Amino acid sequence: MSNDHIGRRIRQLRKVRQLSVRQLADRAAVSVSALEKYESGDRNPPPGVIAQLARALKVGPDRITGQPYVNGAESEEQAQAVIPELRRILLTYDNPDDLVVAARPLPVLAAEMDHVAQMRQDGKYVPMGPLLPGLLTELTHVALSTSGRDQQQAYWWLARGYRATNSLAHKLGYHDLSLTAVERVRWAADRSGDPLMQVTAAYLKAGAMVRMGTFSSARRVLEALEGEIERLAPEHSMTDAQLALHGAVLLKLAILEARDGNGDRARQRLDEARQAAALLRADTTHYEMSFGPTNVRIHEVAALIDSGDAEQALARLREWGTEQDRDEWELPAGIVAERASHHHIDVAAARLAEGDRTGAHRDLMEARRLSPNHVRYHPTVRSTAATLVRLDRSSDDSLAGFARWAGA
Repeated sequence: MSNDHIGRRIRQLRKVRQLSVRQLADRAAVSVSALEKYESGDRNPPPGVIAQLARALKVGPDRITGQPYVNGAESEEQAQAVIPELRRILLTYDNPDDLVVAARPLPVLAAEMDHVAQMRQDGKYVPMGPLLPGLLTELTHVALSTSGRDQQQAYWWLARGYRATNSLAHKLGYHDLSLTAVERVRWAADRSGDPLMQVTAAYLKAGAMVRMGTFSSARRVLEALEGEIERLAPEHSMTDAQLALHGAVLLKLAILEARDGNGDRARQRLDEARQAAALLRADTTHYEMSFGPTNVRIHEVAALIDSGDAEQALARLREWGTEQDRDEWELPAGIVAERASHHHIDVAAARLAEGDRTGAHRDLMEARRLSPNHVRYHPTVRSTAATLVRLDRSSDDSLAGFARWAGA
C-alpha cells in the first residue's frame, strides 16, 4: 500500500505554502481538528472539502487526490494509452488530419456512438477508450463536409462523443483534457440545432466548475439553465426529456449548495427535484442524464455526506429501508451502473467516517461488482481503501487485496 495518501499531500502542500494548520483551516473554512485528521489520514475529506483546500492552497484538486494515477495496475491495462491521441483530436477539432479511408455512413457512426455512450454510463472506460479516437475523427469529417440536417445530426453525435471523452479524461484524472472536452461538447452542441443538447453542454461545464469549487460561477450557469429549460417548455408543460434535464440541473444545484455550506438551499433544491421526479414516475436517462425518484434519493444521501453529515446520510438509508422491509435501502434494478457504483462509493466513505469499517469494505466491493473501471480510478475509493488498510488490525487479505487492486 502506498504511503502517499491525501492527507500527506495536503500537509506537504501546506508546508510549501508556508501555512500553519490554523491558517489553512481558516482559508478553507474547515475546523482545525478536521484538518488535523485529514493530514494524519484518520479521516478523508469529502469532494467539496478537497475543492476548498485546493483553492486555499492555490492548486488544482488533482494535486491533492494525486491524479492521474499511473502505476503498475493501470499500465497493465494500457488505460492511459489513448490519452495522447485524444489530445491531438481535441486540438484539431475544426481542422482534422486527413482520413486514410473514407468515413463510414452517419447511421453506422451514430449506432457505434450510441454503444459508446452506453459504455460511458456503465463506467466501462477501459474498453471504451480505444473506440473514441477513430469515431471522433470520422464524425468530425462528416460534420465538416456535409450540410443541412445531416450536418446537424453529425454534430449532435459528435457532442456525445466529446462527452464520453470528458468522462474518460475526468475519471482517469486528466482534468485539463476533461475541461477541453467540455468546451468541445459546447462547440458541437451549438451546431447541432438541438437546444437541449446545448443545455447539456452548459450543464457539463457547470459540473466541472462545481468540482473545482467555483460555486458562484456554477450557480449562475445552473440557474440560467433552469430558466432556459422553462422557456423551451410551452406553457410550462415539459416533455420527459425536458423534465429529466431540469431535474438534473436541480440535483447539481443541491450538491453545489451542500458543498458551499448552504444546507437549507440544498434541501430546497432536493425538494424541487423530488417534485420533478414525481412527474416522471420512473428513472430515465434522457440525454444521458440519470434522473428520477431513485437518483433524487442518491443525491440526497450524497448531499448529506458532502456537507459532513455522514450519520444522517446513513440514517436516511435505514429510514428508506423500511419501505422495502429491509435494514437499509437498496437501489432498484436497472439503475445506470456508474451512478449505482458512485452511490456505494459515497456510502462507503460515510460508513468509514462513522467507524463502520466492515460496512465500508462491503460497499466498496459492491461498487466494484457494479462498475470495476469506475471504481479503480476513483480517488474516493483509493483514499477510503488506504484508510481501511491503515486501520485494519486483523490483516484481512480480502481488504488488502482490494486496496492493491485499486492502487491504494
